[in-house]
Amino acid sequence: MRIATMAAGGVGGYFGARLAAAGHDVAFLARGAHLAAIRERGLIVESALGDLHIKDAKATDDPAAVGPVDIVLFAVKLWDTEHAGTLGRALIGRDTRLITLQNGIDSPERLAAILGAEHVVAGVAYIATVIGEPGIIRQTSRFARIRCGRLDGKPDDKLEAFVAAARAAGIDIALSDDIQIERWRKFVFLVTMSAATAATRLPIGPIVADPETRAFFIDLMQEVIAVGRAKGVPLPETLVEEGLAFLQSAPYDMRASMAHDLERGNRLELDWLSGKVVALGRELGVPTPKNEAVYAILKLHRMGAA
Repeated sequence: MRIATMAAGGVGGYFGARLAAAGHDVAFLARGAHLAAIRERGLIVESALGDLHIKDAKATDDPAAVGPVDIVLFAVKLWDTEHAGTLGRALIGRDTRLITLQNGIDSPERLAAILGAEHVVAGVAYIATVIGEPGIIRQTSRFARIRCGRLDGKPDDKLEAFVAAARAAGIDIALSDDIQIERWRKFVFLVTMSAATAATRLPIGPIVADPETRAFFIDLMQEVIAVGRAKGVPLPETLVEEGLAFLQSAPYDMRASMAHDLERGNRLELDWLSGKVVALGRELGVPTPKNEAVYAILKLHRMGAA
C-alpha cells in the first residue's frame, strides 16, 4: 500500500515506521530539524515493542511531491488541522482514506468539511511517544494500538484492507463497532491525563498514588464523562474504573504529550482538550469546575514560549 504519515511525529512516525518495516511504501511528512535528520540518517524508533531503523525513509515537507496515496495517517497537532487538511488535498485520490489519529474530539468533522466525508475515517491511537531528538521517536509505553471506523458506520473495503495490512505489520489495530463511543473513551482519558500531568508538572505515577491528586484526577474524568453523556454518547458506568485499572499497568513516569510540550515551551493543545470540555459544558449546562481550573492554570502557556 501507498501510505502517507502527516505528520511523522511521535504518533505518525511510530505507526508509519512499523508499516514501512513491513514493506509498505510510506512517505513521511515532516519539517525542520526532524525532516533533515530523517533525510540524513533515516527514521529511528526506540520501543519496548521492538526498535526500528528505516534507513531509506522517504521524507518530505511537500504533500504535492507525494501525490495521491491509499491511506493517510493524519496526526498533526490540533491547531494545525485545517491548514494541514488543506495541504493534504494533494494526497487524496478517488479511493483514499484519511484516518485521524489526533487528540481532541472533533477532528473528523473538521476535516470532512475540507476533504469530503467519504474520505475521512475517525480513528483513535493509544500510545505514548515523543520525538526524543530529531529523527528519533521514543515510545514510553508498552501499548500501541489503533481503533478506527467510519462515522456513518458503513462497511468500507478500502479501510478493511488497510486494517488487515496493518495487522500483518504487527500493529494492534481493529475496526470499531461504535467509533463514537471509542472516540469519547479516548477523549475522556486523554483530557484527564493531559490536564493532570501538565497542571502538576509530574508523571502519572505520583498523581494516582496520592489520595488528593488521585481524587482530582477522578473528578476531571467524571466531568468529561458528564459532558459526553450530555452530548448523547452512552459512555459506560465503568469508565472511571477502567481508566484507573489501566493506569495500574502504565509506566510510573508516563506523561501526556501536552505535558511534554509544556516542558519544552511548545504550543499546547489546551483549547481542544480541557478548553473544549469547558466550552461544551457551558453549552450543555454541565458544570466543569476542575477542568476550568486546569484551563486557567495553563492558559498563559498555551501559545508556547515567547
